[in-house]
This record gives sequence, structure tokens and C-alpha cells, in this order.
Amino acid sequence: MDLNQSYRSLVLAVAQHPSVKHLMLTRGKGFSRRFVAGDTLEEALQVVEALEADKIHAILDLLGEMVTSEEQSRQFQAEILRLIQALAAKPYPRYVALKLTQLGLDLDEALAVELMQGLLEEARKTECFVRIDMEDSPRVDATLRVYRRLREAGYTNTGIVLQSYLKRTERDLEALLPLKPAVRIVKGAYKEPPEVAFQDKRLIDGQYLVLAKKALENGLYTAIASHDPHIIGEMKRWTTERGLTPEQFEFQLLYGVRRDEQKRLAAEGYTVRAYIPYGTDWYPYLSRRIAERPENLMFVARSLVQG
Repeated sequence: MDLNQSYRSLVLAVAQHPSVKHLMLTRGKGFSRRFVAGDTLEEALQVVEALEADKIHAILDLLGEMVTSEEQSRQFQAEILRLIQALAAKPYPRYVALKLTQLGLDLDEALAVELMQGLLEEARKTECFVRIDMEDSPRVDATLRVYRRLREAGYTNTGIVLQSYLKRTERDLEALLPLKPAVRIVKGAYKEPPEVAFQDKRLIDGQYLVLAKKALENGLYTAIASHDPHIIGEMKRWTTERGLTPEQFEFQLLYGVRRDEQKRLAAEGYTVRAYIPYGTDWYPYLSRRIAERPENLMFVARSLVQG
């Protein structure tokens, strides 16, 4: 395991300690605003307006995951429906991301399918795209099954996410090719054991490029979701060399990360989207962001001392 993976594993493990979680929830909210747009939909929409001024589009995500009751699942669906309906009145591209564990995946796959169908029906009315995020490895099979069921039911306004650090992902991509899915390629942000996930950054990065290029070679509209300068540079070079146009792919980056790069890519004519999370259940998301870069840990430590 390289130093980057060791750091990430350590941070994700420490983040689960009750005293650390309590400290972050009580004193870390100020730091969370670096990566989270706000507690409310209204705050998130204000962030979207500012990004649109720089020709950067938004992916809106109501934070929350792994609900424990059908009632909670239906409450999440109601809030995401409100988000989709709020976007209907806006002039810019409409794009929402969600996790199936928000919609009861761990309780009943059929429930997750039912609630997703309701969301996609509403999204059709407003030309809103709904991206299903990929979660940790025990939930990959169920997530892919739900996605397949939705596509087979005729829903084309949804896409899937594939994680390059999972050893299974290239096979998953190949199995999905007949569906011509809209794919989003990410490295992966969960703590995974070496049996299922690559632990070396060089292998993860190399596999990322394999997946992104294979998706594009097979005509899939591909979201290149990475902040890595090498990956962005290589994909710009490769797509230009292959004669691919900006209409065939896009770059996606996280809100609060490499903002200047987002502006540069947009100014160069690429489609750029910023992933904008909002909501009160921000701690799991923030933990994964801190685990990505040691610099983020320094930011949060300074915030806790000052705040």
C-alpha cells in the first residue's frame, strides 16, 4: 500500500471514532462549507447561480446515505423531487445525483426501483438527468441491478458511476456496454480491502485511464471525474488525438476543489460540471474529502483550532 492509500485508510478509520465525529459535528461545520454548499436547497441554488456565471454547470446532490426505514427512504424521495421541481424553473442544465441507499437499497431493492422510477418520471418532465452514484463494494452488484432494471424499463435519463480502484470494474464496464450507458468514471473514495480494490495510486490511476478510454472508444458519453492534473491532461491529449469533440465527454470536479482549473477548462470550451452537495448529513461526505488529500486535513485542523 502506498503512502496516499495509507493516509486515506487512516483518516477514514479515525473519522468513525465517536469522539472525532462529535468534535467535527460540533466545531467543523465552518470547514465543511469549503466542500458543501449549505444545509438547504435554497443555499445550494445560490451556489449554482454563481458557477453558471463562469460557464460551469452543476450536479446537485442532497447528502445522505444508508437509511434504515422505508419512511426515511420516502422522505428522501420527496426532498429529491422538490429539488428536481425547483430546477425546472431554472434556465441552465438540470442534473441531480443520488445514492440508492438514500432510497432504501439496503432494505429492499424493489423499493429503491420504485422510488427511482418516481424520480425519473418527474425528471423526464423537466429534462433533468439523474446520476446514480456508486457506493462501497458490498453494494455494487445491487446498484448495477437497479440501474439495469431502470434502463430496461425505458429510462434513458439516468447514468451510472464506475470506480477505478475496484478490481472488478473493467468487467462491469464491459457487461454494461450493450446498454450504451452514460458513465461517470471516478477513482473511488471508500475504504476497501486489498482483496477487492487496488491499493497503489499508480495502479488506480492507470486503471482510470483504461476505463475512460474504453468507454469513449465504445461510444459512451463519459464524465471524466477527476482533479488529477495528469489524468485531465492525458484525457485532453488523447481525445484531441482521436478527434473526439467536447460533445462526447465532459469534465466533472468537486465543489470547492481546483476552482481555477474548472474555470480554465470551461474557458477552453469543455463541458464542466461541479458536484455540489448540500444538506445537514454532511459528515460522511466531508470525511471522504479530508481523506483524499493531506492538505485538507491541515485545513480542518486549523478550522477546529480557530473555531
